[in-house]
Amino acid sequence: MSDDGVTVKVSDDTFEQEVRKSSEPVLVDFWAEWCGPCRAVAPTLDALAAQYKGRLKVAKVNVDDNPQTPREFNVRAIPTLLLFDKGEVKATLIGAQSKAQLEAAISQHVA
Repeated sequence: MSDDGVTVKVSDDTFEQEVRKSSEPVLVDFWAEWCGPCRAVAPTLDALAAQYKGRLKVAKVNVDDNPQTPREFNVRAIPTLLLFDKGEVKATLIGAQSKAQLEAAISQHVA
């Protein structure tokens, strides 16, 4: 877990358990420390994690530390956000998204 206790840090080793086997939908943020747009969208993701707590998990995968998972999902640009439900990718958002754009994607899969 991150310091805020809301978003979950996921690694190549924990991805299967935290994301694919999650009982709730998971919004995965593929990011890197040096990525300006990634840092810009982070507060929005934290807010969404709190807003949808118990209905949606927000996970973060640092692409520099975990190269296997981004490769598996063909992540070519960051930030890339993938929305998983029951282990399958249901939505892909590339680039820094507004809260409204993220909520629109989430609302199609989260009650």
